[in-house]
Amino acid sequence: MATITGSEVLAQALRSQGVDTMFYLMGGPMLETEAACIKLGIRAIDTRHEQAAALAAHAWTRVTRRPGVAMGCSGPGAINLATGVANAFTDCAPLVAIGGSSPRVFLGMEAFQEIDQVALMKPITKWTERIYDARRIPDVVDTAFRQATSGRPGPVYIDMPGDILGEKIEEEQVRYLGPWKPAPRTLGDPGAVCEAIALLAKAERPIVIAGSGVWWSDGAAALQAFVEATGIPFYTTPISRGLIAEDHELAFLNARSTAFTEADVVLAVGTRFNWVIQFGRPPRFAADLKVIHVDINPTQLGHNRAVDIPIAGDAKAVLEQLRAEAEGKIAPKRYASWTGKLRTLDAEKGAEQDKAMSREETPIHPLRLCKEVRDFMRRDGILVVDGQEILNFGRQAIPTYVAGHRLNSGAFGTMGVGLPFGVGAKVAKPDTQVLVLHGDGSYGINAMEMDTAVRHKIPVVVVISNNGGWTADAPWTRPLPKPGRNLGHTRYDRVAQELGAHGEFVEKPHDIRPALERAFASGKPAVVNVITDGKARAQTVRFSAYTT
Repeated sequence: MATITGSEVLAQALRSQGVDTMFYLMGGPMLETEAACIKLGIRAIDTRHEQAAALAAHAWTRVTRRPGVAMGCSGPGAINLATGVANAFTDCAPLVAIGGSSPRVFLGMEAFQEIDQVALMKPITKWTERIYDARRIPDVVDTAFRQATSGRPGPVYIDMPGDILGEKIEEEQVRYLGPWKPAPRTLGDPGAVCEAIALLAKAERPIVIAGSGVWWSDGAAALQAFVEATGIPFYTTPISRGLIAEDHELAFLNARSTAFTEADVVLAVGTRFNWVIQFGRPPRFAADLKVIHVDINPTQLGHNRAVDIPIAGDAKAVLEQLRAEAEGKIAPKRYASWTGKLRTLDAEKGAEQDKAMSREETPIHPLRLCKEVRDFMRRDGILVVDGQEILNFGRQAIPTYVAGHRLNSGAFGTMGVGLPFGVGAKVAKPDTQVLVLHGDGSYGINAMEMDTAVRHKIPVVVVISNNGGWTADAPWTRPLPKPGRNLGHTRYDRVAQELGAHGEFVEKPHDIRPALERAFASGKPAVVNVITDGKARAQTVRFSAYTT
């Protein structure tokens, strides 16, 4: 009878789940698995660090809404995956991470690269499992995909001991399962839906805050339909921008702080009351605020603040219920005074911002760089932003129009995500414009992934706001010294050129656009290194304190 190894079973199990792309860094005992995946036609992107592999898989996941796959070898390789896995955990992204581990027979003997990887991964995953029998690999892989995608999404981890990967079993003993299928959408309680609409119908200053739960449920269209049917202004969390195009008539981005502090009712859909929105508490929100909270995870309802109307259910399904219930009970004109105030404030702040973005001085102001990026990008382009000051400047200056096309470090605040995210996004959508707006400090963390992009011919373009260091000032650090902040104006463009990428160096505002045009026209991975003002400060150092 024909035999097959555990490594080959794992590769086939992944292929049976519809996996066509994976990100990894080669190493034992995963070498045979990686080779088997490639033999089966899975596109394998080998990175220069396992952290980058997990981050690229996360971006691929967020852009495609399908579970991404990242692999690492045993010991240090699996540990290096952890930062990317934790980032996905905090952002509720369905990532499948797989790590090799020491053979079971040597566990507890201080074997080569032996460490308790299962214990390490459990706190930062939805589900973690070690495989003890090669015949069970397809079942465990199937469970991993279901765990990652059902309910509130999140990363999972499969631990693969070396002896299981090398084990030979009879091929006829292996049963492969079909691709995972999303669970049926869960509706909200009809009574709670009625209560929610009744509360909104009495509100004077309501807003909607939508999070990534709307994206994962494919609920962008349902969100827009509800907003347009009721006339309620909407906002999104940073990683959910673009759920509705941000030039929509009910989008008032520059009036965000006023909308939050003056709202009398908030409908929060598919988002948590975490630090990103200051836990839903004063002074970010009014003390007497009424809250309707929709989340697929019932235990999240009421977390960090009291909720007046909790609704457990799928974001898309509940939004459709809310829209149907609102028909004939809420007319958009009801909130005309409220939306009028926000529209006026949004226009005033926008005019001030446009004036600031037109500066001609050198060093280049980061807002001017953001203006050039904004004006250059296609409407359906994917923008990745990573850094400190440039993250906040970009947040206020560059809109997003397509769901899933704005990526940043998310709730975990991981620096260094930019280039790996850009690689993952470009692999997922090769025909879509992908631009990474990076701070120079954050770029340095995973800068060698430019080599990954070159080797795999992934034409992602990175624009670096090079202000010479870690320049952000948190209010609680003043006037304390800030050691280790100066990095100098490194010629990252030359480093990129040595790796085989296209490089541009820019010191004057009017040279930014031509440099962007040349970078994208090159058809190669590229770095546009822009010297920016190291004294420029965004209005905030954290999203929860953001003021406009």
